[in-house]
Amino acid sequence: MSDEAKKPQSYDIKDPAIREYMYLDYTAEMLVKKIQNLEFTEIGDDSEVPFTARVRSYRGVKDQDDASWLIKEIPEEEIYDHKLQEIAYYIDFMLNTLAAPNILKEIDGKFFRITKNIKSAMQISSYNYLQEPFKSVLAADLINRWLFFDEDRNPNNYLVLHDTDNSPKIVAIDYNKADLRSSEMKITGQEEKFGWHRLEKTRFLTLLKPENFDNLSIETFEPRLTALSELSEELIEYITLKSLEDNIFSKKASKEMAVLAAKNISFRKEYIISYFRKWFIEKNLNTEKEVDDRYAGFGQSFLDYYKGKQ
Repeated sequence: MSDEAKKPQSYDIKDPAIREYMYLDYTAEMLVKKIQNLEFTEIGDDSEVPFTARVRSYRGVKDQDDASWLIKEIPEEEIYDHKLQEIAYYIDFMLNTLAAPNILKEIDGKFFRITKNIKSAMQISSYNYLQEPFKSVLAADLINRWLFFDEDRNPNNYLVLHDTDNSPKIVAIDYNKADLRSSEMKITGQEEKFGWHRLEKTRFLTLLKPENFDNLSIETFEPRLTALSELSEELIEYITLKSLEDNIFSKKASKEMAVLAAKNISFRKEYIISYFRKWFIEKNLNTEKEVDDRYAGFGQSFLDYYKGKQ
């Protein structure tokens, strides 16, 4: 089973500093071990805490690598859900989705939700995300948020970094609304056209409206759907159990949590894969070439006509 967890992930990031900061060269098993061994100091150094995080009661903290994190104390009765949200982050990682690490930690008998601080990034609202390359990335990301029943995605949940070639890279942040507990489908697809129904009526599931998906092809979603199809129930349970070796939960509770997460994600993924493959098809390259040639012909006719008038 651990062979799957030892497969390296694939991320289109060239900047070695970003790759190191986001653990992009780790395997899933290495990532879990790294998270478990993190030690935090300098709690209360808020010099690098963004304003949007401060107003939500986050404080600053550093790890042993001098990396910056955002930390917030949570009630003990909420730790189960926060641990499952950590599992959602690992699943994003295994789906090759650029995402900010989001973890649960016990420090001096208190429990904290801790998120890596993505510095030198801007909120996606600073960009026109209805244009490429943002639109395709957000469209594919709908798969992940649907998978987690994360019904509260908004512009504050996406940051944009720039790679060494200045290409923008979208980073998903904040798993606070992710739900791995529910065994019923809280988000379902419309039958008459591509779109979705939600049990909760928060404002966003994605930054895109269903009509923004018109004219997109299966190629937009294929890498994410392929990664999702290869995400086995055994792997999810294995990674969940590895992450629970921090002894916050009993062995019985850990096993129950792992089985629950694996079973629910496995069921949801089959539904999502089937629904997306129903509505999106491959590009017809021959048709596109015919259209391009036709317009090119129009252009040449115009030039010939214009030259004749001179």
